[in-house]
Amino acid sequence: MNCSLFVSRLRATSLLIVAVMALLVFGSIQPASADQTPAFRQALAESVAADEKVSAFYRERNYLPLWTGPDDAARRQALLVALEHAPAHGLPMARYDLTGLIAAFEAVESERQRAQLEAKVTRVFLQYARDISSGVLDPRRIDRSIVRVLPRPDPATLLRDFAEAPPTSFIRNLAPSAPEYARLFRARQDLERVIAQGGWGPTVPQARFAPGTSGEDVVTLRNRLIAMGYLERSATASYDSALQNAVLQFQIAHGLEPDGIAATATIRAINIAPEERLKSVIVAMERERWLNIPRGDRHIWVNLADFTSRIVDNDRVTFETISVVGAQSTDRQTPEFSDRMTYLELNPDWTLPRSIVARSYWGALASGGARHLQIVDARGRVVPREAIDFGRYTPANFPFNVRQPPGPSNALGEVKFMFPNPYAIYLHDTPERHLFRTTVRTHSSGCIRLNDPREFAYELLSRQSDDPQRLYHTTLNTRQQTRIYLDEPVPVHLVYRTAFTDVRGVLNFRADMYGRDARIHEALEQAGATGSGLQI
Repeated sequence: MNCSLFVSRLRATSLLIVAVMALLVFGSIQPASADQTPAFRQALAESVAADEKVSAFYRERNYLPLWTGPDDAARRQALLVALEHAPAHGLPMARYDLTGLIAAFEAVESERQRAQLEAKVTRVFLQYARDISSGVLDPRRIDRSIVRVLPRPDPATLLRDFAEAPPTSFIRNLAPSAPEYARLFRARQDLERVIAQGGWGPTVPQARFAPGTSGEDVVTLRNRLIAMGYLERSATASYDSALQNAVLQFQIAHGLEPDGIAATATIRAINIAPEERLKSVIVAMERERWLNIPRGDRHIWVNLADFTSRIVDNDRVTFETISVVGAQSTDRQTPEFSDRMTYLELNPDWTLPRSIVARSYWGALASGGARHLQIVDARGRVVPREAIDFGRYTPANFPFNVRQPPGPSNALGEVKFMFPNPYAIYLHDTPERHLFRTTVRTHSSGCIRLNDPREFAYELLSRQSDDPQRLYHTTLNTRQQTRIYLDEPVPVHLVYRTAFTDVRGVLNFRADMYGRDARIHEALEQAGATGSGLQI
């Protein structure tokens, strides 16, 4: 059977056929050993010269092939199967040109062509490894508030490690190892099956459903919740306790007011199509790839879209509090990044960022108002208002800082949690307690406000004090601005997840309040990374 027939069979996209082709088509190449083919070595050196790290890798191994030698069939097979399976991870299949890769192997007729093919396969491997381990996109090109540093793999290290490892397990382990990624992977497959089977059934008419309601619309609501997995199969037309509990569980999983009554907001969420939910999962998988780093045995996880801040110890949530995050206007959104929390500051003052001074306080300062704020010079000395001619300045060139001293009305409350970063973002207390009673808690200028800051501090200090509450309050009662350094800095991850699983593995969804996921999905779509991953 000739090679062209094998190539045509590749297009059937069967994993079994792909594996056989990897062995037979690729295995049919029988080059001489590298030390007997100076033409191969010369051509390979030329083919990889543009990439210094790849060139260094091949120099170190005296230009021995990694993919095109007679003993490289296992590597070829592992890569081919991985590429065939790429759509299941939401990766851009066209970027790797699997069919073209097979055709290139079929066309090899000289050692020079083999060397060029060797370089081509290496480039494909590195692209695939980069995409699956750290993301298809560069988020900073999509949204300026996503300032995360991606864990891009070093090409030379990647190739060296791969050359020494069992190829199938090595390639499999390129994907994020976090359990959340595996759960999102399964959720994507489940949603694609639902879509292939026609979805969750008819949408529910907009109405108010509560105990005592009955009729055909209740049946429609019941059937849709059954299809979504929130309710066991039943046929009653009344809004009974089982249906009420199903609605309650749906509300919890979607960040809605959990009252067990299906009113406007709940019905709107129930009627969202599985195709839209799939978009959130696809984006969440890409976000997991961006965060494919050790998160820390103890770390702080702030999900902006969920308005929650958690302390996590060995994958178990040990403390959780609701939070207020940045407002939805572009200049006040909370950015996404990771850093390390190093200290708590009790009785903090608040040095206002210039953007906030310009937006909210400049007029009052210039007219003699906002007396709760101090003007301080570079040495921290308070400057009398009367000594400043505000007419000479703008917020941009004002040579002083604006500061609110510690006290019960301070905007940061009694404690702030510091992970020094270029964006002046941190976690803190707040005197504006009423904001926590809202459902969409986008009210800050970018920082994260905690509903339970004292308890958050107690938990953080519990590893370095036998009595963290006493330590906290003794320090607080001095009324002096004081830092308590953490013996061990704690990683902080500010994330934005509109699709995620909870501690029970239940898939949750939240609104895309900043519109970031919509932009990311559009970019993934343009990259060809949103095709179906179902194996037919």
